[in-house]
Amino acid sequence: MRPFSPLPPPGYTLEPLSERHDRTAFSCGVPALDSYLARQAGQDVKRGVSRVYVLAAADREMVAGYFSLSAATIAISDLPPEMARRLPRYPFVPATLMGRLAVASSHRGRGLGEFLLLSALFLSWQASRQVASAAVLVDAKDDSARGFYERYGFIRFPDQSNRLFLPMKTVEQLLG
Repeated sequence: MRPFSPLPPPGYTLEPLSERHDRTAFSCGVPALDSYLARQAGQDVKRGVSRVYVLAAADREMVAGYFSLSAATIAISDLPPEMARRLPRYPFVPATLMGRLAVASSHRGRGLGEFLLLSALFLSWQASRQVASAAVLVDAKDDSARGFYERYGFIRFPDQSNRLFLPMKTVEQLLG
């Protein structure tokens, strides 16, 4: 993997979701991810339950991809025992949830999924320097998505095969 640059690929901008972005035209081939962006993402942002970032194409209206971030917790009892032993004996530790990540079908094959993931990790790591977060959580939609996250070091929860986490210390090393 090449070193991460927070600068988006040429022809794209990474920015918070706004009214000017055409969310209805987005199609990644996963109805739940398409529907979330079109119908729910704006409301989640307005209500303060999620921050949604879009990778906009050159016209800055067409959405080529997106991810969402929000606060979460991890139950210590859900972690692998060898990791839980290294944490304080609190019932929960703070985390950052990357609730969704998707790339439009028309923009696939350009490395945008990796850029979006690393951007989400970068923003999560930056925020963790101000407000503690022990890890980034993801819920993989399927085996393919789970494999994508595992290539970047995400670890499966022992009893939840599609819920994964990446310790913030690993995020820092990955971005280094």
